[in-house]
Amino acid sequence: MFPTLTPQQLERLTAHGERVPLRAGQILVEPGDRFGKLLVVLSGSVEIVRPGLAGEDPVHVHEAGSFMGEMNTLRGTGSLVRARVREAGEAIQLDEACFRGVVQTDTELSELFMRAFILRRVGLIGSQQSDVILIGSRHCADTLRLHQFLTRNGFPHMNVDVERDADFQALLDRFHVDLADIPVVVCRGESVMRNPTNEQLAACLKMNPQIDPARVRDMIVIGAGPSGLAAAVYGASEGLDVLVLETSGPGGQAGSSSKIENYLGFPTGISGQALAGRALVQAQKFGADVTVASTAVRLHCDHHPYQVELAARERVIGRTIVIASGAEYRQLALDNLAQYLGVGIYFAATHVEAQLCRNEEVVVVGGGNSAGQAAVFLSGHCRHVHLIVRSAGLSESMSRYLIRRIEESANITLRARTEITGLHGATHLERVTWRRNEESQTSDIAHVFLMTGATPNTRWLDGCVALDAKGFVKTGPDLAAEDTEDWPLSRAPHLLETNVPGIFAVGDVRAGNVKRVASAVGEGSVCVQLVHRVLAE
Repeated sequence: MFPTLTPQQLERLTAHGERVPLRAGQILVEPGDRFGKLLVVLSGSVEIVRPGLAGEDPVHVHEAGSFMGEMNTLRGTGSLVRARVREAGEAIQLDEACFRGVVQTDTELSELFMRAFILRRVGLIGSQQSDVILIGSRHCADTLRLHQFLTRNGFPHMNVDVERDADFQALLDRFHVDLADIPVVVCRGESVMRNPTNEQLAACLKMNPQIDPARVRDMIVIGAGPSGLAAAVYGASEGLDVLVLETSGPGGQAGSSSKIENYLGFPTGISGQALAGRALVQAQKFGADVTVASTAVRLHCDHHPYQVELAARERVIGRTIVIASGAEYRQLALDNLAQYLGVGIYFAATHVEAQLCRNEEVVVVGGGNSAGQAAVFLSGHCRHVHLIVRSAGLSESMSRYLIRRIEESANITLRARTEITGLHGATHLERVTWRRNEESQTSDIAHVFLMTGATPNTRWLDGCVALDAKGFVKTGPDLAAEDTEDWPLSRAPHLLETNVPGIFAVGDVRAGNVKRVASAVGEGSVCVQLVHRVLAE
């Protein structure tokens, strides 16, 4: 986490930077400041502290041969800590461009910096100390939304539950908010935000790099799931100017998987969030700009370069577009389902959701791998898991290794040919009714995880590209003759290209996709080769 650079490594860095003085007491960076520079201490010392409600929490003291920074240095986002010169001395300072050049060209230093930055962010998350505090209730959907947003984006914060934390009232009094105001986010220990949107929270915390809307990108990727991140990694590593727009957090549907065990190269498995986090770091290492809470609301494809309109009414411009906006799990056809979203009905099964239903009975609906992974994961946290499927079994839709886990688990019950017919509760879900062979049963279950099929996120395309009957984007050989009547080029559309030249679709949003993480990653990487061809035309 805190390596000391060798004289040879310091010499190589000196060639890329400039020497700057360090004055005792000098504040180098405050929480929220964007500090994309690398600072290597040559003499003197710099202390890193984390401001909190109880004062400063010491993190580390950098001395000769040590360097400042963590993941925000690479991302160009707001700092999480305060850096203050303890003893006067001297340092080497590399600006953002020079530092990124070192990371991309010096293998030894790149590995050293990346490992240290990742471990430092993990350490900040694990410290349970922060000047960002989420005060909310486990029975509040917006509390869960904000907690998921911060967690999936790897942002350290304190989570205060008014049902479980005895000190919550003191915090409410300190920041002059009422119980009726929750969820409340205290941003940087000062600004109080009452039920902020994800966009407002990201802006307050400076979670995104500064983006120039007038800059014409080589490739704009809509969505940071496995396919979108793969496109970003391969595109940026091959010299393309890449911008990734993500609505919530990296990972897509895969990011909500507690453990993926059949992904090549990870024999012990890896969580979807960890896989997405690693891919995100890779993309940013190679220079891709990734923004979260950036929702694409419309694609303007009537002239080139193309424009993507965002929810904040801004527009970004790209020579090529990669649609990787993924799909959502289908909702049950129940009139009162929306009443329980986030307060009993969930579409992800991660450690965040598992905390809400520890030692309780839960229901998982679905027969695919995501449902199987959720059932197995939740069985380790919950008293009992009811796996509900409408079909006769799991053999046609789930991997065999998951079926065996389910069969051998003492606290998972497979309920085949069964469907949920009723949800009950006042402010949150309290009971569930399901039916099998015309026989109904109502159980005191307050948590249902829905993983039933997929609905593509294509509403924002606004008729720009051809879709199939289910709303998935048609590409390459799947395009019918009527889809390409206005195709302007002599060549046919490429394999992953839509009926608009230079606009591609990959992953779960694409018609005919194979719903596996490895397939999504493959499509994202192959797409970049096709982007190169289009840019060369």
